[in-house]
Amino acid sequence: MAVATALAVTLACSNEPEDYSSKIAAQRALKDEMFASSSPESPVPADKKASLVPLAYFPIDEMYAVPAKLEPAAERTRLQVPTSTGQIRDIERIGTLKFTIKGRTMRLTAFHELDQPQITRLFVPFSDLTTGTETYSAGRYMELDPTPTGIYVVDFNVAYHPYCYYNAEYDCPYPPKENRLEMPIRAGERLPKASSSVP
Repeated sequence: MAVATALAVTLACSNEPEDYSSKIAAQRALKDEMFASSSPESPVPADKKASLVPLAYFPIDEMYAVPAKLEPAAERTRLQVPTSTGQIRDIERIGTLKFTIKGRTMRLTAFHELDQPQITRLFVPFSDLTTGTETYSAGRYMELDPTPTGIYVVDFNVAYHPYCYYNAEYDCPYPPKENRLEMPIRAGERLPKASSSVP
């Protein structure tokens, strides 16, 4: 997730456009540039850059960027989840994000990855009714900066495929059952329209 963090820092230091759609489009263009580069932070192998970059996205839709309330976990319990390489990874429940999309109340658990010494971002892996058809079969991720108020913006327009989608050498945790949304989330990164599986 180093590239995602670098993107956030770069955008914060740039003259971002005020318009929401322009801001998301600028973030996507910057990500394409980084992924197409020869930087070691790019997860895309050299022989796949031409076929995978630019990345495919659903149209930007501000209806998928909604306020959410984080209910902290009464006790931070650990959960073991399988990963794309057949390993098991421990993640810790931080709390539950509650929000409404298109009139439906939704919940997603926010986690802390235990290989990170401090909680600098909340890790929100999820799947939905597009998973395996319009989006990667192993789900998608979001990351949220912690806030002192417990009020967040859950923005599916910035949902992204884990790095194992581009390169099988990456070890990516699968979204747990509690983060399977029972509706299609047609926002954020998607598979190329001619594809419904891993490239």
